[in-house]
Order: sequence, then structure tokens, then C-alpha cells
Amino acid sequence: MSTVTDTSTPDSTVSAATSTEAPAPDETAEETKKSETVTSESDLFRQSEIAADYVEGLLDILDYDGDIDELVSAGRPMVEVVGGRLQPLVGQRGATLEALQELTRLAIFRATGSPSRLLLDIGGYRAARRKELAAVARNAVEKVKEHGDPVRLEPMSAFERKCVHDVVNAIPGVQS
Repeated sequence: MSTVTDTSTPDSTVSAATSTEAPAPDETAEETKKSETVTSESDLFRQSEIAADYVEGLLDILDYDGDIDELVSAGRPMVEVVGGRLQPLVGQRGATLEALQELTRLAIFRATGSPSRLLLDIGGYRAARRKELAAVARNAVEKVKEHGDPVRLEPMSAFERKCVHDVVNAIPGVQS
């Protein structure tokens, strides 16, 4: 059995291990999950509406054109902005997009009093990056299976690490 581990730093490491035992679940984490309240679908859609209004205001101020789609997917509010000439809003390696996402989450918090897990995508950047990261993850797993040595990955944002973990966890015989 191979194990894929993340070092909890911006760098990620993929490595192999021979352990067949799964780690014991963290009881504290389970208790926390049970006590958390689940956000309703209507609350999530309300968050995506607030986010869409905020992003639309930003686009107006910056004089950018884009169509805004608000939706809820996989239990998360999402806002997608599509259109031409949006690359400056994504920035180098998505840095500007991450900052805009955090600002939009703050706007939701200000309006609702609750933190949000909003996912903002501009110009299809996240979908394209998700595909790239899937290839990186599969390649790293193959190297680990072939050689058994750790493979160091580039520094990643939380979104990127999650994409890698999701791909790795979907591969039989490997866990993240």
C-alpha cells in the first residue's frame, strides 16, 4: 500500500510507505464534526448571490466585462465569471484570484455574520488548473509506485493541495 502525505507546508511531498494499518480516527475531530451545523442549500445560494453582487460591483469599478454565474456545488457556494480580458483578475498562478476570493468571502461574512467557503473562478482558471494538478498528482503517484522514493511537489495553495489530495485518494492502493 502506498501512502501519499502532505507536509502541511506550502510544499507537498508524495511518498510511499509499507504500512497496511489505517491510522485511528481522531476522536476530537469527529466530535467537532458532529457539533458543526450544516448550512442549508438556500443559505448557500444566498451566499453565492451576495458574492455575485460583490464581484459585479468590482467588475463595474474596474470596467471589466464578464458574465457572472452563481451556483451551489458540492455543498459550497460558487461564483464563476466568464468573458474576455479577465486574465489580470486571475494574476500570476492565480494569486489575484485568491485575493479576490478572500475579499468576496469577507463581503459575505459582513452581510451574513457567518464565514463562507465560497469558491470563486474567473475565466475558467480553476477548472484548467484542476486538470493540470490531476496530471501532476497521477505522475507523482506513478513515480512513488515505481521508485518508492518521496516526490516533492511545487508549493501550492489550499485549493491546489485539495485537488491533488482528491486525485490521489481516488487511486486504488494509495491514500493521502
